[in-house]
Amino acid sequence: MPRPRSILGLLTAALLAATVAVAAPSLATTPTAEPDYIISVDPSGAGVSISNSMYGVFFEDINYAADGGLYAELVRNRSFEFLPADNRAYTGLTAWTPGAEGGGAGSASTVNDGARLDDRNRTYLRLQLANSGSGRYGVTNSGYNNGVPVRAGARYDFSVWARTDAADGTPVSVTLHDPAGQPLAAALEISVRNDTWTRYTGTLTASRTADAGRLSVRAGGTGTLRLDMVSLFPQDTYRGRPNGLRKDLAEKIAALRPGFVRFPGGCLVNTNSMNGYDAASNWERARAYQWKDTVGPVETRATNVNFWGYNQSYGLGYFEYFQFAEDIGAMPVPVVPALVTGCGQNRATVDEALLRRHIQDALDLIEFANGPTSSTWGQLRASMGHPAPFNLTHLAVGNEENLPDEFFANFERFRAAIEARYPDVTVISNSGPLSQGATFDRLWDLNRAAGVDMVDEHYYNSPTWFLQNNNRYDSYDRNGPEVFLGEYASQDALLFNSLSEAAYMTGLERNADIVKMASYAPLLANIDNVQWRPDLIWFDNDESWGTTSYQVQKLFMNNVGDRTVPSTVTGAIPEVKPINGPIGLSTWATAAAYDDVKVTTPDGTVLFSDDFSNGAGQWRPLANRGSWSVVDGEYRQTSTSAQDTLVSAGNITASDYDLTLKARKTAGAEGFLIGFGVQDAANYYWWNLGGWNNTQGAVEKAVNGAKTSLITKANRINTGQTYDIRIQVRGVRVSLFLDGELWGSFADDKVVQPFAQVVTRDNATGELIVKVVNAQDTPAVTKIDLGDVKVRNNAQMTVISGDPREQNTRSAQPIQPVTSTVKGMKSTFTRTFAPNSVTFLRIGTK
Repeated sequence: MPRPRSILGLLTAALLAATVAVAAPSLATTPTAEPDYIISVDPSGAGVSISNSMYGVFFEDINYAADGGLYAELVRNRSFEFLPADNRAYTGLTAWTPGAEGGGAGSASTVNDGARLDDRNRTYLRLQLANSGSGRYGVTNSGYNNGVPVRAGARYDFSVWARTDAADGTPVSVTLHDPAGQPLAAALEISVRNDTWTRYTGTLTASRTADAGRLSVRAGGTGTLRLDMVSLFPQDTYRGRPNGLRKDLAEKIAALRPGFVRFPGGCLVNTNSMNGYDAASNWERARAYQWKDTVGPVETRATNVNFWGYNQSYGLGYFEYFQFAEDIGAMPVPVVPALVTGCGQNRATVDEALLRRHIQDALDLIEFANGPTSSTWGQLRASMGHPAPFNLTHLAVGNEENLPDEFFANFERFRAAIEARYPDVTVISNSGPLSQGATFDRLWDLNRAAGVDMVDEHYYNSPTWFLQNNNRYDSYDRNGPEVFLGEYASQDALLFNSLSEAAYMTGLERNADIVKMASYAPLLANIDNVQWRPDLIWFDNDESWGTTSYQVQKLFMNNVGDRTVPSTVTGAIPEVKPINGPIGLSTWATAAAYDDVKVTTPDGTVLFSDDFSNGAGQWRPLANRGSWSVVDGEYRQTSTSAQDTLVSAGNITASDYDLTLKARKTAGAEGFLIGFGVQDAANYYWWNLGGWNNTQGAVEKAVNGAKTSLITKANRINTGQTYDIRIQVRGVRVSLFLDGELWGSFADDKVVQPFAQVVTRDNATGELIVKVVNAQDTPAVTKIDLGDVKVRNNAQMTVISGDPREQNTRSAQPIQPVTSTVKGMKSTFTRTFAPNSVTFLRIGTK
C-alpha cells in the first residue's frame, strides 16, 4: 500500500523543489522507493471528447484593461469626454495641461454646443488663440500610466479632427517630448485650413526611447481653433491593424492559443442597463456597455463611464473584439445585458419597450457578425473592412444576476427571439455569481427545466476550495445543460494558487463532456490602476508579464488533447479535521453590539462565557481595526467605516459544541459577523448576516486570507433589532439558528486532495499527455501504468515548480516552465514529481 503523506502547508523547501525539478528530467532508472501514488491508465478506453473551445480567455475592461491597455491608443481622454458626471475627479481636460511657448497666449476650455464633431462625441476642445510673433498656445497630454511610451526608431501615427475660424488657417505643431520638454521626435507641422471638421494626419518617428513621454499640440496665430479626437497610435500594433491592439499584450494572449474570447464583461455588461436613450440625442451617459455604441468610425463612437470607476472610449469595440478573436483562431462569445442588473445592484427592468429594444439589439448583433453584406448590419461590418462573416455561434445573455426569476423571465424572451431567427446560435444562460447557494440552485433548476443549452458558472474561491472540489462536475446531469465556466480563479497570485487551479483543471478535463468551455478571469491588469485581484497578465506603460497562473494556463491550453484517456489514482486519503478553535466577533462597515456570548457542549458543560459585566478582557483584536469597547454591559464596535474588525476569544478544543449570543446592529451598511473555528486573522469561519450591502447572508471560510462561501441565502438585518444567534457545531457539520429558527446548515467534509492527474490523447501526434499536479510540500513518488500500450523511447516533459509563496512580478518572473527530454520510457514507470509542481509528460506511442 502507498505510505501516507501529510497534507500540505504553504511552507516549502525551495531548495528541494529546485533540486527535484532539475534532477527529474535526467532520471533514467526507476526509483526504488515505495510509491505514494499509483496512476493506472486504460489506453483502450474511450474517454470523453474535449472541445476545441475547452479553454479560452475572458476580457473585461477592468483594471484599465482596454484604454491604456490592450487598445493601443496612447492619448488619454482623446475626445475630451471625461466629465464630472462620470467621475467627480474628472474634467474635460483630465490628462491635458494647457500651456504656451515662445510668447504664445490663449485659453483652453471644453465645450458641448452645436459646433460639436458628432452627437455621440459631444465635447470638444476650444482654444482661443492670442499669440504674437512665433508664439504658440495649446495643450499637452500625459498619456496613460503616467506617460506616453515611445521606442527609438518606432513610428507613431498622429491624427486630429480640427476646424478654425482664422481666415488664413492656423499652424499647428505636434511634438513628442519628455517631462522636461526635451524632444523625443522631430516636430510634425500641420495647417488647419477651414471651419469645418476635417481629419488631419501625420507620422512621428521617435529619436529615443522613453516610457513617460508627453504629446503636445500647440497652435500659432489668433482666432478660435477647435480640436477633437487627438490620437497617437504606434504603427507596430498587433498584426499591423489600424485602430489596433498593443502588440505585447495581444501576443501574450495569442500565445495561450485560446479556443474562445468572451467579451466585453463582466459587471460592465448589465450594470446601468436600464438607462435608455435620450429622446433628443439618442444617447444617455452612464449606461451599460451596448454594442451599437462601439462600432462604426471611432470618431462617432461614444465614451462612457465604466462600472469600475473610470471612462472607456469604445475605441476597442465589438468589431475589434471579433477581429481579434478571428486573428488568434478563437471563437467569439459576446455577452449582452438581460435588463436585470447584477454585481450588487439587483434591479430588474419594468420597461417593456426597453426590453424589446435590447432583444432587437441582440438580433442585430448576430446580423452584424454573420449577416450578408446586403443586410443593414452586415453592410456596416463590410464598411469597416470585413465583408466576410465572423461566424458567431455562441451568445451569452446576462451576467451574475442575483434575481433569478426576474433574470430567467427576460432570458427566455431573448432565447425565444434568437432561436426563432438564428436556430444555430447557442444562447448561454448563467447561474449567478457564486459556486453554490440559493441563487445558484434556483437558476440551475430554471435552466434545467427549460432545456437551456449552456449555463455560465462564475466563482472566485480559496485554493483549498479548488483542491477540495476536483470532482465537482462528476455528478452533473449529462442530459442537462452544458457548462461554460466563464470566470474562475483562486484568490491570490501565488504559485500555490496556480497549483490549486491546475489540480482543478484536471477535473474539468475529466468532465469535458459536460464542461465545454472554461476561462480564468480577469485577463489583464494595469499595475497602476487595479480594481480586482488576481489577474492573468499584468502590464505597465511598456512592459507586460504573465503571472504564475498565466504559465499554468498556457501549459494546459497548449496541451489540451482531443480526448481523455480513462485513468485512476490511488494514494493516501488526507484527514478531515473537526471545526474548532477560538470564537470571534466582527463587523463590516457597520456598528454593532454583542452580549451573552456562551459556548457549551451538548450536555450543557460551559466551555466559554462572557456577559461583559467585567469588561472585555477575554477578547483580543486580530485585525486591529474598528473601535471596540464595553458600553452598558455590551461589547460594541462603533465605527461604521471600518471593515473586518475581527476580535476573538477562548479556544474551543471540543469537536461538538454550541455557540450562542445576542447581536444588534446599531448603524451602518451591513449586519454582523460571528466567527468560529478562528485560528488567526486569515483562517476562520464566520456567519455573515446582512452582508453584500445588507442583501445576503452566508457562511464564509477563510484560508490564508482567501474566502469561500459555504452557504448563502437572501438575508437582511434590521437596525436596532436584537437577534438570538446559535451556531451548532458537530465535528464538520454546522447548523445555524436565527431567533430559534433553522437558517441553514452545511458540512465542511470535503477532503483536500493535493495530488491530481488526468491523461489525454493528441490524435494528430498519437501522444498520451500525462498531466500531474503535486500541490504539497513533499515529493510525490508515483508509479504510472499505461497498460499494454507501446511507447516510444523519448518523452517530452514540461515542469512548473517552485516555492508555493512565490509570484511573478514586474521585477522578476521566477516561475517559468522548464521543458526537457526524458529517455528510456516504458509503459510502466515510476517518477518522482517535485513538491509544488505541475508536470506534463507527452509520451509518444507506437
